[in-house]
Amino acid sequence: MTTTPIADQAAVLQTNMAQQAPAEVLAPFTEERQQLAATGVPAGVAQPGAQLQDAGLLDAHGQSTTLRGALAGKPAVIVFYRGAWCPYCNLALRTYQAELVEPLNDRGAALVAISPQTPDGSLTMQQTNELTFTVLSDAGNTIAGQLGILTEPTEQAKASQAALGLDVAATNADGTAVIPMPTTVIVDASGKIRWIDVHPDYVTRSEPAQILTAYDATS
Repeated sequence: MTTTPIADQAAVLQTNMAQQAPAEVLAPFTEERQQLAATGVPAGVAQPGAQLQDAGLLDAHGQSTTLRGALAGKPAVIVFYRGAWCPYCNLALRTYQAELVEPLNDRGAALVAISPQTPDGSLTMQQTNELTFTVLSDAGNTIAGQLGILTEPTEQAKASQAALGLDVAATNADGTAVIPMPTTVIVDASGKIRWIDVHPDYVTRSEPAQILTAYDATS
């Protein structure tokens, strides 16, 4: 099944949001994205060949698991996303459900999505988008911190989020507003990084075809 590219879906979403929300509320998000894009990928981001250390996670029902347990001895594509509150995360994970689950299964690989939100948020994301792959909570961003991909909304963006009824810190399991930059990581069965794609501008994401090409090239 081929769906519309994530970039095109995001462009439509931005147009719709511009028609629905006041310009003064949306402006801080645009400024934040411009700052993130200008700064680029953080220095010190984990590189291929680095080993992801095992860490505790929570599944969508609040049950304890680990990264190693989630991989279940398989290579995997791990998607780090901001939270169920992020519309761009929702469209990306829906697209991955449609275009990655079956091809990765054919390759003997797992698809796992991780965010810092509470398990309730993971369950919402899973149910709303009818996701069949594993969705986990990384309380305190332990694994995302290993990768060096952490960020936090600007104060102006937080004010706009509040105007829209959102408090990121309240959705996160550790009570902070720290979130990962949207990132896709391909790891082997031991957790060693084969490929990593970090997106400081959170509107952009790794496209499914790009992920599959990278998977095949690094297998």
